[in-house]
Amino acid sequence: MSLLEQAGLRLLHRFDPETAHGMALTALRFGLSPTAGTVTSTRLRTNLAGMALANPVGLAAGFDKNATALRPLSRSGFGFIEVGAATPRPQPGNPKPRLFRLSEDRAVINRFGFNNDGMQAIAARLSERPRDAIIGLNLGANKDSENRAADFATVLATCAAHLDFATVNVSSPNTEKLRDLQGKDALSALLAGVMSTNAALDRPIPIFLKIAPDLTDAEIADVAEVALISGIDGLIATNTTLDRRGLTSAHRDEKGGLSGQPLFEKSTRVLAQLYRAIEGKLPIIGVGGVASAEDAYAKIKAGASAVQLYSALVYHGLGLVPQIAEGLDALLKRDGYATVAEAVGTGA
Repeated sequence: MSLLEQAGLRLLHRFDPETAHGMALTALRFGLSPTAGTVTSTRLRTNLAGMALANPVGLAAGFDKNATALRPLSRSGFGFIEVGAATPRPQPGNPKPRLFRLSEDRAVINRFGFNNDGMQAIAARLSERPRDAIIGLNLGANKDSENRAADFATVLATCAAHLDFATVNVSSPNTEKLRDLQGKDALSALLAGVMSTNAALDRPIPIFLKIAPDLTDAEIADVAEVALISGIDGLIATNTTLDRRGLTSAHRDEKGGLSGQPLFEKSTRVLAQLYRAIEGKLPIIGVGGVASAEDAYAKIKAGASAVQLYSALVYHGLGLVPQIAEGLDALLKRDGYATVAEAVGTGA
């Protein structure tokens, strides 16, 4: 991390987390953050559900909820970017405060509740996206919707023309009863609606399903079964957790989803279990606690074809992104892998 970025992070950490997050996005838009450009190599180039990635290190949903910093993020070293979540109608989310730094644990707790500008505003920004980037959207449902399952298809139909992929997010813990949609029957019906909408598009796009880390073994098996018969293109493992074991920070008991370093082991175990359950038939994006090249490599060996990060940026800044990609390249070279794909699942 450069001295300038260290100073910037120290300044941001003087503010409450949500204010600091907004300041970081503003700094990005004004060109005040590091821009690594494209980070790639023959080893790092990755095919993910038909998408050609320069490298397998992506930005997780939630950092740029409203797609306001697409251009600078596309120049920050990421191989792909996921924005959102977007819901059909704008919604304010849960009352503040709703974002907490757990600095001693290198973690974050959030209970945002899908606060966003709504699909129409987000679609308008996506229409002006940089064309040389891989950009996806996390699909969400309005808190007061009478048909949450239909909301996902509605957002997809509105925004898909400007996307490379979309993610069905039924795993956020911050919208009441949303995780109930991960049940086998409910999930099958929801995905059927999304896939039908996708098939009717002029240009269907890859559809991913993001799951929670708090599922039982039986629930993971059910998700795997539904994923394989639904026609989706891949999975994302995992979202944030409700587990608070081992935390030491003062904010450890705040309600919401926990992300960051304490999630790494749990999310990686779920990833490996899911990889075995689907027998490698679908690509998985591994997310949860990635803060180094070694973390990314561990996810890949557990079964991930690509990884995402977000919380680590709170503590290490955007300069972490090229460090992870370049470090991953060195690890693959060290172990004799010619591509990321060769390493996927070797430790599952």
